[in-house]
Amino acid sequence: MHTASSKKVLITDTTLRDAHQSLIATRLRTEDMIPLAREIDHCGFFSVEAWGGATFDTCIRFLNDDPWDRLRALKAELNHTPIQMLLRGQNLVGYRHYSDDVVDKFVDASYKNGVEIFRVFDALNDIRNMTRSMKRVKDVGGHLQATISYTTSPVHSTETFIEMAKELYTLDCDSICIKDMAGLIMPGAAKALITGIKKSVDVKVCLHSHSTSGIAPMSYEAAIEAGVDILDTAMSPFSMGTSQPPTESVVASLKGTPRDTGIDLIKLRVVRNLCLQVREKYGGLLNPISERVDSDVLIYQLPGGMISNIVSQLQEQDALDRWDEVLEEIPRVRRDLGYPPLVTPTSQIVGTQAVLNVLVNGKRYQNVTKEVKDYVRGLYGKSPAPVSDEIRTLIIGDEEVITVRPADLLEPAYAKMKDEAEKAGLVKKEEDILTYILYPAIAPAFLKGGKSAEELPKKQPVPKAGTGMPGIMEVEVDGEVFSVKIISVGGSQVGVTGVTPQAKIPRGEYAGGIKSNMQGMVLQVLVSRGSHVKKGDPLIVLEAMKMENPIHSPVDGRVTEIFVDTGDVVQNGDVLLVVQ
Repeated sequence: MHTASSKKVLITDTTLRDAHQSLIATRLRTEDMIPLAREIDHCGFFSVEAWGGATFDTCIRFLNDDPWDRLRALKAELNHTPIQMLLRGQNLVGYRHYSDDVVDKFVDASYKNGVEIFRVFDALNDIRNMTRSMKRVKDVGGHLQATISYTTSPVHSTETFIEMAKELYTLDCDSICIKDMAGLIMPGAAKALITGIKKSVDVKVCLHSHSTSGIAPMSYEAAIEAGVDILDTAMSPFSMGTSQPPTESVVASLKGTPRDTGIDLIKLRVVRNLCLQVREKYGGLLNPISERVDSDVLIYQLPGGMISNIVSQLQEQDALDRWDEVLEEIPRVRRDLGYPPLVTPTSQIVGTQAVLNVLVNGKRYQNVTKEVKDYVRGLYGKSPAPVSDEIRTLIIGDEEVITVRPADLLEPAYAKMKDEAEKAGLVKKEEDILTYILYPAIAPAFLKGGKSAEELPKKQPVPKAGTGMPGIMEVEVDGEVFSVKIISVGGSQVGVTGVTPQAKIPRGEYAGGIKSNMQGMVLQVLVSRGSHVKKGDPLIVLEAMKMENPIHSPVDGRVTEIFVDTGDVVQNGDVLLVVQ
Protein backbone atom coordinates (compact mmCIF):
# COMPACT_ATOMS: atom_id res chain seq x y z
CA MET A 1 0.00 0.00 0.00
CA HIS A 2 2.76 2.45 0.96
CA THR A 3 6.13 3.14 -0.57
CA ALA A 4 8.92 5.15 1.06
CA SER A 5 7.35 8.25 2.61
CA SER A 6 8.32 11.91 2.16
CA LYS A 7 6.41 12.85 5.31
CA LYS A 8 8.30 14.10 8.34
CA VAL A 9 9.63 11.50 10.75
CA LEU A 10 7.83 11.57 14.10
CA ILE A 11 9.81 11.13 17.31
CA THR A 12 8.83 9.30 20.50
CA ASP A 13 11.27 10.35 23.22
CA THR A 14 11.97 7.59 25.78
CA THR A 15 14.07 9.53 28.32
CA LEU A 16 11.43 9.29 31.04
CA ARG A 17 10.93 5.51 30.73
CA ASP A 18 13.00 3.14 28.65
CA ALA A 19 16.20 5.20 28.63
CA HIS A 20 16.60 5.25 32.41
CA GLN A 21 15.22 1.71 32.68
CA SER A 22 18.03 0.59 30.37
CA LEU A 23 20.88 2.59 31.90
CA ILE A 24 20.13 3.09 35.61
CA ALA A 25 17.75 0.20 36.38
CA THR A 26 14.65 2.47 36.28
CA ARG A 27 15.74 4.53 39.28
CA LEU A 28 14.80 8.03 38.00
CA ARG A 29 12.49 9.63 40.56
CA THR A 30 9.38 11.65 39.79
CA GLU A 31 10.84 14.83 41.32
CA ASP A 32 13.62 14.74 38.70
CA MET A 33 11.23 14.01 35.85
CA ILE A 34 8.99 17.02 36.35
CA PRO A 35 11.45 19.75 35.19
CA LEU A 36 12.37 17.54 32.22
CA ALA A 37 8.73 16.99 31.28
CA ARG A 38 8.08 20.74 31.45
CA GLU A 39 10.74 21.41 28.80
CA ILE A 40 10.08 18.26 26.75
CA ASP A 41 6.53 19.51 26.24
CA HIS A 42 7.82 22.36 24.04
CA CYS A 43 9.82 20.15 21.66
CA GLY A 44 7.11 18.82 19.34
CA PHE A 45 7.50 15.09 19.92
CA PHE A 46 4.87 12.65 18.67
CA SER A 47 4.77 11.28 22.22
CA VAL A 48 6.86 10.93 25.37
CA GLU A 49 7.17 7.43 26.76
CA ALA A 50 6.97 8.05 30.49
CA TRP A 51 5.09 5.18 32.14
CA GLY A 52 4.65 1.43 32.16
CA GLY A 53 7.39 -1.12 31.69
CA ALA A 54 9.40 -1.54 34.89
CA THR A 55 8.65 1.97 36.21
CA PHE A 56 5.58 0.80 38.13
CA ASP A 57 7.41 -1.97 39.97
CA THR A 58 10.50 0.13 40.72
CA CYS A 59 8.43 3.03 42.04
CA ILE A 60 6.90 0.94 44.82
CA ARG A 61 9.75 -1.54 45.36
CA PHE A 62 12.69 0.86 45.59
CA LEU A 63 11.69 4.52 45.34
CA ASN A 64 8.69 4.89 47.64
CA ASP A 65 7.23 6.84 44.74
CA ASP A 66 3.56 6.32 43.84
CA PRO A 67 3.33 5.46 40.11
CA TRP A 68 -0.20 6.89 39.83
CA ASP A 69 0.90 10.17 41.42
CA ARG A 70 3.81 10.20 38.96
CA LEU A 71 1.45 9.79 36.02
CA ARG A 72 -0.81 12.64 37.19
CA ALA A 73 2.17 14.91 37.90
CA LEU A 74 3.59 14.29 34.41
CA LYS A 75 0.19 14.86 32.81
CA ALA A 76 0.01 18.25 34.51
CA GLU A 77 3.25 19.27 32.74
CA LEU A 78 2.67 17.64 29.34
CA ASN A 79 -0.08 19.77 27.89
CA HIS A 80 0.92 19.40 24.22
CA THR A 81 2.62 15.99 24.15
CA PRO A 82 0.77 12.69 24.62
CA ILE A 83 2.04 10.38 27.37
CA GLN A 84 2.78 6.91 26.09
CA MET A 85 3.04 3.77 28.18
CA LEU A 86 4.38 0.26 27.61
CA LEU A 87 1.71 -2.34 28.47
CA ARG A 88 2.59 -6.03 28.56
CA GLY A 89 -0.74 -7.28 27.22
CA GLN A 90 -2.39 -9.57 29.76
CA ASN A 91 0.61 -9.01 32.10
CA LEU A 92 -0.11 -5.25 32.28
CA VAL A 93 2.94 -3.97 34.22
CA GLY A 94 3.50 -7.18 36.20
CA TYR A 95 5.13 -10.51 35.50
CA ARG A 96 2.12 -12.82 35.16
CA HIS A 97 -1.29 -12.81 33.54
CA TYR A 98 -4.11 -10.96 35.28
CA SER A 99 -7.82 -11.65 34.88
CA ASP A 100 -9.78 -9.78 32.21
CA ASP A 101 -11.64 -7.61 34.73
CA VAL A 102 -8.30 -6.42 36.15
CA VAL A 103 -7.02 -5.67 32.63
CA ASP A 104 -10.11 -3.54 31.95
CA LYS A 105 -9.83 -1.64 35.24
CA PHE A 106 -6.12 -0.99 34.71
CA VAL A 107 -6.54 0.39 31.18
CA ASP A 108 -9.45 2.55 32.37
CA ALA A 109 -7.39 3.97 35.25
CA SER A 110 -4.30 4.53 33.10
CA TYR A 111 -6.30 6.46 30.50
CA LYS A 112 -8.18 8.48 33.14
CA ASN A 113 -4.91 9.48 34.84
CA GLY A 114 -3.14 10.61 31.68
CA VAL A 115 -1.97 7.85 29.31
CA GLU A 116 -3.07 8.55 25.72
CA ILE A 117 -0.96 6.12 23.68
CA PHE A 118 -0.76 2.46 24.73
CA ARG A 119 2.02 0.33 23.26
CA VAL A 120 0.65 -3.18 23.79
CA PHE A 121 2.85 -6.23 23.33
CA ASP A 122 3.12 -9.86 24.34
CA ALA A 123 6.48 -11.41 25.12
CA LEU A 124 5.67 -14.52 23.05
CA ASN A 125 3.91 -12.59 20.24
CA ASP A 126 0.82 -14.61 21.22
CA ILE A 127 -1.90 -12.24 20.03
CA ARG A 128 -4.45 -14.01 22.25
CA ASN A 129 -2.64 -12.34 25.18
CA MET A 130 -3.01 -8.89 23.61
CA THR A 131 -6.63 -8.81 22.48
CA ARG A 132 -8.31 -7.89 25.78
CA SER A 133 -6.10 -4.88 26.54
CA MET A 134 -6.14 -3.80 22.85
CA LYS A 135 -9.93 -3.81 22.77
CA ARG A 136 -10.14 -1.89 26.05
CA VAL A 137 -7.72 0.79 24.80
CA LYS A 138 -10.01 1.34 21.80
CA ASP A 139 -13.12 1.32 24.05
CA VAL A 140 -11.77 4.13 26.26
CA GLY A 141 -10.61 6.22 23.29
CA GLY A 142 -6.84 5.75 23.51
CA HIS A 143 -4.36 5.43 20.65
CA LEU A 144 -3.60 1.71 20.22
CA GLN A 145 -0.06 0.94 19.16
CA ALA A 146 0.04 -2.83 18.63
CA THR A 147 3.48 -4.32 18.89
CA ILE A 148 5.68 -6.98 17.33
CA SER A 149 8.39 -8.22 19.72
CA TYR A 150 11.29 -8.50 17.29
CA THR A 151 13.83 -11.28 17.69
CA THR A 152 15.94 -13.64 15.62
CA SER A 153 15.79 -17.43 15.89
CA PRO A 154 15.24 -20.49 13.72
CA VAL A 155 11.46 -19.95 14.00
CA HIS A 156 11.23 -16.16 13.41
CA SER A 157 11.50 -14.40 10.03
CA THR A 158 10.55 -11.21 8.19
CA GLU A 159 7.62 -13.11 6.68
CA THR A 160 6.26 -14.29 10.04
CA PHE A 161 6.45 -10.73 11.39
CA ILE A 162 4.63 -9.29 8.34
CA GLU A 163 1.86 -11.86 8.83
CA MET A 164 1.63 -10.81 12.48
CA ALA A 165 1.34 -7.14 11.42
CA LYS A 166 -1.56 -8.04 9.12
CA GLU A 167 -3.36 -9.77 11.98
CA LEU A 168 -2.77 -6.82 14.34
CA TYR A 169 -4.14 -4.45 11.69
CA THR A 170 -7.42 -6.39 11.58
CA LEU A 171 -7.76 -5.66 15.32
CA ASP A 172 -8.15 -1.90 14.68
CA CYS A 173 -4.75 -0.65 15.84
CA ASP A 174 -3.80 2.98 15.16
CA SER A 175 -0.10 2.21 14.65
CA ILE A 176 2.27 -0.77 14.75
CA CYS A 177 5.57 -0.84 16.63
CA ILE A 178 8.49 -3.08 15.78
CA LYS A 179 9.94 -3.48 19.28
CA ASP A 180 13.58 -4.50 18.95
CA MET A 181 14.34 -4.67 22.65
CA ALA A 182 17.86 -6.06 22.34
CA GLY A 183 19.17 -4.04 19.38
CA LEU A 184 19.22 -7.06 17.04
CA ILE A 185 17.58 -5.68 13.90
CA MET A 186 20.03 -5.26 11.02
CA PRO A 187 19.63 -2.43 8.48
CA GLY A 188 18.59 -4.85 5.72
CA ALA A 189 16.06 -6.57 8.00
CA ALA A 190 14.63 -3.22 9.13
CA LYS A 191 14.19 -2.11 5.53
CA ALA A 192 12.61 -5.40 4.43
CA LEU A 193 10.23 -5.58 7.41
CA ILE A 194 9.05 -1.95 7.26
CA THR A 195 8.66 -2.06 3.47
CA GLY A 196 6.74 -5.34 3.77
CA ILE A 197 4.39 -4.05 6.48
CA LYS A 198 3.69 -0.79 4.63
CA LYS A 199 2.91 -2.68 1.41
CA SER A 200 0.47 -4.89 3.30
CA VAL A 201 -1.41 -2.52 5.62
CA ASP A 202 -2.19 1.20 5.74
CA VAL A 203 -0.95 2.11 9.22
CA LYS A 204 1.81 4.16 10.84
CA VAL A 205 4.90 2.06 11.64
CA CYS A 206 7.25 2.80 14.55
CA LEU A 207 10.73 1.33 15.03
CA HIS A 208 12.00 0.93 18.59
CA SER A 209 15.55 -0.31 19.06
CA HIS A 210 18.48 -0.18 21.49
CA SER A 211 22.07 0.81 20.79
CA THR A 212 23.49 -2.17 22.69
CA SER A 213 25.08 -3.74 19.60
CA GLY A 214 26.03 -0.40 18.03
CA ILE A 215 23.84 -1.10 15.00
CA ALA A 216 20.65 0.84 15.86
CA PRO A 217 21.65 4.18 14.22
CA MET A 218 22.34 2.35 10.93
CA SER A 219 19.05 0.48 11.18
CA TYR A 220 17.22 3.76 11.89
CA GLU A 221 18.70 5.22 8.68
CA ALA A 222 17.50 2.16 6.73
CA ALA A 223 14.08 2.47 8.39
CA ILE A 224 13.84 6.15 7.35
CA GLU A 225 14.59 5.17 3.74
CA ALA A 226 11.92 2.45 3.95
CA GLY A 227 9.29 4.98 5.06
CA VAL A 228 9.10 4.44 8.81
CA ASP A 229 6.70 6.92 10.43
CA ILE A 230 7.94 7.04 14.05
CA LEU A 231 11.34 6.46 15.66
CA ASP A 232 12.06 5.96 19.37
CA THR A 233 15.00 8.01 20.64
CA ALA A 234 16.40 9.23 23.97
CA MET A 235 17.97 12.56 24.94
CA SER A 236 21.74 12.22 24.47
CA PRO A 237 22.79 12.09 28.18
CA PHE A 238 20.53 9.03 28.55
CA SER A 239 21.13 7.53 25.09
CA MET A 240 23.35 4.89 23.49
CA GLY A 241 24.73 1.85 25.29
CA THR A 242 21.72 -0.24 26.22
CA SER A 243 19.40 2.74 25.64
CA GLN A 244 18.06 4.24 22.38
CA PRO A 245 19.94 6.32 19.77
CA PRO A 246 20.15 10.04 20.66
CA THR A 247 17.16 12.27 19.91
CA GLU A 248 19.34 15.26 18.95
CA SER A 249 21.45 13.23 16.51
CA VAL A 250 18.46 11.73 14.70
CA VAL A 251 16.76 15.13 14.50
CA ALA A 252 19.94 16.82 13.22
CA SER A 253 20.56 14.11 10.59
CA LEU A 254 17.16 14.80 9.01
CA LYS A 255 17.40 18.61 8.95
CA GLY A 256 16.73 19.97 5.46
CA THR A 257 15.70 16.57 4.05
CA PRO A 258 12.21 15.54 2.87
CA ARG A 259 11.86 13.69 6.18
CA ASP A 260 12.82 16.63 8.45
CA THR A 261 11.26 16.10 11.91
CA GLY A 262 10.48 19.80 12.30
CA ILE A 263 11.95 19.70 15.83
CA ASP A 264 14.08 22.68 16.92
CA LEU A 265 17.58 21.71 18.07
CA ILE A 266 17.74 24.79 20.33
CA LYS A 267 14.67 23.55 22.25
CA LEU A 268 16.29 20.13 22.52
CA ARG A 269 19.42 21.77 23.90
CA VAL A 270 17.46 23.09 26.90
CA VAL A 271 16.25 19.54 27.66
CA ARG A 272 19.73 18.12 27.06
CA ASN A 273 21.28 20.50 29.61
CA LEU A 274 18.71 19.51 32.23
CA CYS A 275 19.36 15.84 31.44
CA LEU A 276 23.09 16.38 32.01
CA GLN A 277 22.36 17.62 35.55
CA VAL A 278 20.08 14.65 36.23
CA ARG A 279 22.64 12.21 34.85
CA GLU A 280 25.27 13.66 37.16
CA LYS A 281 22.97 13.17 40.15
CA TYR A 282 22.42 9.49 39.24
CA GLY A 283 25.98 8.88 38.07
CA GLY A 284 26.63 6.31 40.79
CA LEU A 285 24.01 4.01 39.27
CA LEU A 286 25.54 3.97 35.79
CA ASN A 287 27.38 0.72 35.15
CA PRO A 288 30.03 0.58 32.42
CA ILE A 289 28.50 -2.69 31.15
CA SER A 290 25.25 -0.83 30.37
CA GLU A 291 26.98 2.14 28.72
CA ARG A 292 29.31 0.47 26.27
CA VAL A 293 28.65 -1.13 22.91
CA ASP A 294 28.46 -4.88 23.38
CA SER A 295 28.42 -6.97 20.22
CA ASP A 296 27.86 -10.03 22.42
CA VAL A 297 24.18 -9.06 22.46
CA LEU A 298 23.99 -10.39 18.90
CA ILE A 299 24.69 -13.80 20.42
CA TYR A 300 22.93 -13.53 23.81
CA GLN A 301 20.00 -11.25 22.86
CA LEU A 302 19.65 -9.54 26.24
CA PRO A 303 17.45 -6.43 26.14
CA GLY A 304 18.90 -3.21 27.53
CA GLY A 305 16.92 -3.09 30.76
CA MET A 306 17.76 -6.70 31.49
CA ILE A 307 21.54 -6.22 31.24
CA SER A 308 21.58 -3.55 33.95
CA ASN A 309 19.18 -5.65 36.05
CA ILE A 310 21.17 -8.91 35.76
CA VAL A 311 24.33 -6.99 36.67
CA SER A 312 22.64 -5.63 39.80
CA GLN A 313 21.17 -9.08 40.59
CA LEU A 314 24.60 -10.72 40.37
CA GLN A 315 26.04 -7.95 42.56
CA GLU A 316 23.31 -8.67 45.14
CA GLN A 317 24.32 -12.34 45.07
CA ASP A 318 28.02 -11.36 45.29
CA ALA A 319 28.56 -13.22 42.02
CA LEU A 320 29.42 -10.60 39.39
CA ASP A 321 32.49 -12.68 38.52
CA ARG A 322 30.14 -15.26 36.98
CA TRP A 323 28.65 -12.82 34.44
CA ASP A 324 30.26 -14.62 31.47
CA GLU A 325 28.88 -17.98 32.59
CA VAL A 326 25.39 -16.49 32.82
CA LEU A 327 25.75 -14.97 29.34
CA GLU A 328 26.63 -18.39 27.92
CA GLU A 329 23.75 -20.07 29.73
CA ILE A 330 21.04 -17.63 28.53
CA PRO A 331 20.92 -18.86 24.87
CA ARG A 332 20.79 -22.46 26.11
CA VAL A 333 17.80 -21.75 28.37
CA ARG A 334 16.13 -19.77 25.57
CA ARG A 335 16.53 -22.70 23.16
CA ASP A 336 15.19 -25.11 25.83
CA LEU A 337 12.09 -22.91 26.22
CA GLY A 338 11.30 -22.68 22.50
CA TYR A 339 13.05 -19.42 21.53
CA PRO A 340 10.87 -16.82 23.28
CA PRO A 341 11.75 -13.21 22.41
CA LEU A 342 13.69 -11.86 25.39
CA VAL A 343 11.44 -9.09 26.63
CA THR A 344 9.67 -8.71 29.98
CA PRO A 345 8.58 -11.07 31.45
CA THR A 346 10.27 -13.78 29.34
CA SER A 347 13.65 -12.01 29.60
CA GLN A 348 13.39 -12.21 33.40
CA ILE A 349 12.13 -15.81 33.22
CA VAL A 350 15.00 -16.93 30.98
CA GLY A 351 17.62 -14.69 32.62
CA THR A 352 16.76 -15.63 36.19
CA GLN A 353 16.73 -19.34 35.35
CA ALA A 354 20.12 -18.94 33.67
CA VAL A 355 21.44 -17.25 36.84
CA LEU A 356 20.07 -20.11 38.98
CA ASN A 357 21.49 -22.75 36.61
CA VAL A 358 24.91 -21.14 37.08
CA LEU A 359 24.79 -20.22 40.78
CA VAL A 360 23.02 -23.26 42.22
CA ASN A 361 25.57 -26.05 42.37
CA GLY A 362 24.53 -29.27 40.72
CA LYS A 363 22.53 -30.03 37.61
CA ARG A 364 20.88 -27.43 35.40
CA TYR A 365 17.24 -26.87 36.41
CA GLN A 366 17.92 -28.24 39.90
CA ASN A 367 16.24 -25.10 41.23
CA VAL A 368 13.43 -24.05 38.88
CA THR A 369 11.43 -20.85 39.39
CA LYS A 370 7.66 -20.97 39.58
CA GLU A 371 7.59 -18.76 36.47
CA VAL A 372 9.59 -21.26 34.38
CA LYS A 373 7.23 -24.04 35.45
CA ASP A 374 4.21 -21.89 34.53
CA TYR A 375 5.81 -21.03 31.18
CA VAL A 376 6.31 -24.71 30.35
CA ARG A 377 2.74 -25.45 31.48
CA GLY A 378 1.57 -22.97 28.80
CA LEU A 379 0.33 -20.40 31.31
CA TYR A 380 2.18 -17.57 29.54
CA GLY A 381 0.90 -18.56 26.10
CA LYS A 382 2.18 -20.59 23.21
CA SER A 383 5.98 -20.80 22.92
CA PRO A 384 7.30 -19.91 19.42
CA ALA A 385 8.78 -23.41 19.07
CA PRO A 386 7.61 -26.47 21.03
CA VAL A 387 9.41 -27.28 24.28
CA SER A 388 11.01 -30.73 23.94
CA ASP A 389 9.57 -33.67 25.88
CA GLU A 390 12.87 -34.02 27.71
CA ILE A 391 12.91 -30.43 29.00
CA ARG A 392 9.19 -30.45 29.76
CA THR A 393 9.53 -33.64 31.84
CA LEU A 394 12.59 -32.25 33.63
CA ILE A 395 10.70 -29.09 34.63
CA ILE A 396 7.06 -30.17 35.19
CA GLY A 397 7.13 -33.98 35.12
CA ASP A 398 3.97 -35.42 33.59
CA GLU A 399 1.78 -32.36 34.21
CA GLU A 400 -0.55 -31.35 31.41
CA VAL A 401 0.24 -28.38 29.15
CA ILE A 402 -2.69 -26.05 28.48
CA THR A 403 -3.60 -24.91 24.96
CA VAL A 404 -6.35 -22.34 25.64
CA ARG A 405 -5.80 -18.57 26.03
CA PRO A 406 -4.20 -18.52 29.51
CA ALA A 407 -6.49 -15.77 30.85
CA ASP A 408 -9.53 -17.97 30.10
CA LEU A 409 -8.47 -20.03 33.14
CA LEU A 410 -8.46 -17.02 35.48
CA GLU A 411 -11.45 -16.19 37.65
CA PRO A 412 -12.42 -12.49 37.95
CA ALA A 413 -10.19 -11.10 40.71
CA TYR A 414 -10.85 -7.39 41.06
CA ALA A 415 -13.77 -7.46 43.52
CA LYS A 416 -12.21 -10.10 45.76
CA MET A 417 -8.82 -8.40 45.95
CA LYS A 418 -10.43 -4.99 46.40
CA ASP A 419 -12.14 -6.42 49.48
CA GLU A 420 -8.81 -7.83 50.74
CA ALA A 421 -7.03 -4.51 50.24
CA GLU A 422 -9.77 -2.52 51.96
CA LYS A 423 -9.89 -4.89 54.95
CA ALA A 424 -6.11 -4.58 55.28
CA GLY A 425 -6.40 -0.78 55.33
CA LEU A 426 -4.35 -0.35 52.16
CA VAL A 427 -6.74 1.79 50.10
CA LYS A 428 -6.56 5.58 50.20
CA LYS A 429 -7.52 6.04 46.53
CA GLU A 430 -9.11 3.73 43.97
CA GLU A 431 -5.84 3.11 42.12
CA ASP A 432 -4.31 1.59 45.28
CA ILE A 433 -6.51 -1.45 44.66
CA LEU A 434 -4.79 -2.01 41.31
CA THR A 435 -1.35 -1.51 42.87
CA TYR A 436 -2.21 -4.24 45.40
CA ILE A 437 -3.56 -6.62 42.75
CA LEU A 438 -0.49 -6.20 40.55
CA TYR A 439 2.06 -6.65 43.37
CA PRO A 440 0.41 -8.37 46.35
CA ALA A 441 3.79 -9.28 47.87
CA ILE A 442 5.41 -5.84 47.91
CA ALA A 443 2.46 -3.43 47.66
CA PRO A 444 1.22 -3.74 51.28
CA ALA A 445 4.47 -2.37 52.75
CA PHE A 446 4.42 0.48 50.24
CA LEU A 447 0.72 1.29 50.69
CA LYS A 448 0.91 1.17 54.48
CA GLY A 449 4.29 2.75 54.79
CA GLY A 450 5.84 5.56 53.03
CA LYS A 451 6.36 8.14 55.71
CA SER A 452 7.53 11.27 53.98
CA ALA A 453 10.78 12.94 54.99
CA GLU A 454 8.75 15.61 56.79
CA GLU A 455 7.06 13.00 59.02
CA LEU A 456 10.28 11.25 60.05
CA PRO A 457 12.44 12.47 62.92
CA LYS A 458 15.29 14.56 61.57
CA LYS A 459 17.96 13.53 64.05
CA GLN A 460 19.02 10.21 65.49
CA PRO A 461 21.89 9.68 67.91
CA VAL A 462 24.77 7.97 66.17
CA PRO A 463 25.30 4.60 67.91
CA LYS A 464 28.72 3.24 68.71
CA ALA A 465 29.62 -0.02 67.01
CA GLY A 466 29.42 -3.11 69.13
CA THR A 467 26.91 -4.48 71.60
CA GLY A 468 23.50 -2.89 71.45
CA MET A 469 23.89 -1.49 67.95
CA PRO A 470 20.34 -1.14 66.58
CA GLY A 471 19.01 -3.29 63.75
CA ILE A 472 17.27 -0.33 62.10
CA MET A 473 18.58 3.18 61.46
CA GLU A 474 17.34 6.19 59.57
CA VAL A 475 19.70 7.82 57.08
CA GLU A 476 19.38 10.98 55.06
CA VAL A 477 20.31 10.98 51.37
CA ASP A 478 19.95 14.17 49.31
CA GLY A 479 17.62 15.61 51.93
CA GLU A 480 15.40 12.50 51.98
CA VAL A 481 15.19 10.20 55.01
CA PHE A 482 15.18 6.43 54.53
CA SER A 483 14.66 3.67 57.07
CA VAL A 484 17.52 1.17 56.66
CA LYS A 485 17.71 -2.34 58.12
CA ILE A 486 21.28 -3.21 59.21
CA ILE A 487 22.18 -6.84 58.67
CA SER A 488 25.88 -6.86 59.51
CA VAL A 489 28.86 -4.62 60.18
CA GLY A 490 32.25 -5.93 59.14
CA GLY A 491 30.77 -9.40 58.66
CA SER A 492 29.32 -9.61 62.19
CA GLN A 493 25.59 -9.58 62.69
CA VAL A 494 24.13 -6.72 64.68
CA GLY A 495 20.81 -6.01 66.31
CA VAL A 496 19.08 -7.33 69.39
CA THR A 497 17.06 -10.51 69.02
CA GLY A 498 13.49 -9.50 68.45
CA VAL A 499 14.36 -6.07 67.08
CA THR A 500 15.09 -7.20 63.56
CA PRO A 501 14.23 -10.57 61.99
CA GLN A 502 17.73 -11.02 60.59
CA ALA A 503 19.26 -11.18 64.07
CA LYS A 504 17.81 -14.65 64.65
CA ILE A 505 18.91 -16.18 61.33
CA PRO A 506 22.00 -18.35 61.75
CA ARG A 507 24.73 -18.66 59.14
CA GLY A 508 27.45 -21.22 58.45
CA GLU A 509 27.19 -24.94 59.21
CA TYR A 510 24.06 -26.04 61.04
CA ALA A 511 23.00 -29.69 61.42
CA GLY A 512 20.04 -30.33 59.16
CA GLY A 513 20.01 -26.67 58.17
CA ILE A 514 18.63 -25.70 54.78
CA LYS A 515 20.32 -22.58 53.47
CA SER A 516 19.22 -19.85 51.13
CA ASN A 517 21.15 -20.06 47.87
CA MET A 518 20.55 -16.38 47.07
CA GLN A 519 19.73 -12.98 48.50
CA GLY A 520 15.97 -12.42 48.52
CA MET A 521 12.78 -11.75 50.46
CA VAL A 522 10.69 -14.50 52.07
CA LEU A 523 7.34 -14.52 50.28
CA GLN A 524 5.85 -17.60 51.93
CA VAL A 525 6.73 -20.13 54.62
CA LEU A 526 4.87 -23.25 53.49
CA VAL A 527 5.55 -25.47 56.52
CA SER A 528 5.35 -25.17 60.29
CA ARG A 529 7.50 -26.52 63.10
CA GLY A 530 6.79 -30.24 63.45
CA SER A 531 5.65 -30.68 59.82
CA HIS A 532 6.66 -33.95 58.14
CA VAL A 533 8.05 -33.35 54.65
CA LYS A 534 9.19 -35.49 51.73
CA LYS A 535 12.32 -34.97 49.68
CA GLY A 536 11.49 -32.35 47.01
CA ASP A 537 8.60 -30.74 48.93
CA PRO A 538 8.61 -26.92 48.72
CA LEU A 539 9.35 -25.40 52.13
CA ILE A 540 9.81 -21.68 51.56
CA VAL A 541 9.26 -19.35 48.61
CA LEU A 542 11.82 -16.58 48.16
CA GLU A 543 11.34 -13.62 45.86
CA ALA A 544 14.65 -12.87 44.20
CA MET A 545 15.35 -11.09 40.92
CA LYS A 546 11.57 -10.40 40.64
CA MET A 547 10.86 -14.13 40.35
CA GLU A 548 9.50 -16.66 42.85
CA ASN A 549 12.14 -19.22 43.86
CA PRO A 550 10.94 -22.20 45.90
CA ILE A 551 13.37 -23.81 48.37
CA HIS A 552 12.81 -27.58 48.43
CA SER A 553 13.57 -30.16 51.10
CA PRO A 554 16.66 -32.19 50.21
CA VAL A 555 15.49 -35.12 52.41
CA ASP A 556 12.49 -36.85 53.97
CA GLY A 557 12.16 -35.62 57.54
CA ARG A 558 10.53 -33.37 60.11
CA VAL A 559 10.83 -29.58 60.38
CA THR A 560 12.38 -28.86 63.80
CA GLU A 561 13.30 -25.17 63.50
CA ILE A 562 12.13 -22.23 61.35
CA PHE A 563 14.27 -19.10 61.51
CA VAL A 564 12.42 -16.81 59.05
CA ASP A 565 9.04 -15.17 58.66
CA THR A 566 7.23 -13.76 55.64
CA GLY A 567 8.82 -10.43 54.68
CA ASP A 568 12.30 -11.22 56.04
CA VAL A 569 15.22 -10.36 53.78
CA VAL A 570 17.75 -13.19 53.73
CA GLN A 571 21.29 -13.43 52.44
CA ASN A 572 23.03 -16.12 50.44
CA GLY A 573 24.11 -18.75 53.01
CA ASP A 574 21.53 -17.92 55.69
CA VAL A 575 20.02 -21.01 57.36
CA LEU A 576 16.25 -20.74 56.78
CA LEU A 577 14.99 -23.80 58.65
CA VAL A 578 16.06 -27.22 59.89
CA VAL A 579 14.78 -30.56 58.60
CA GLN A 580 15.95 -33.59 60.64
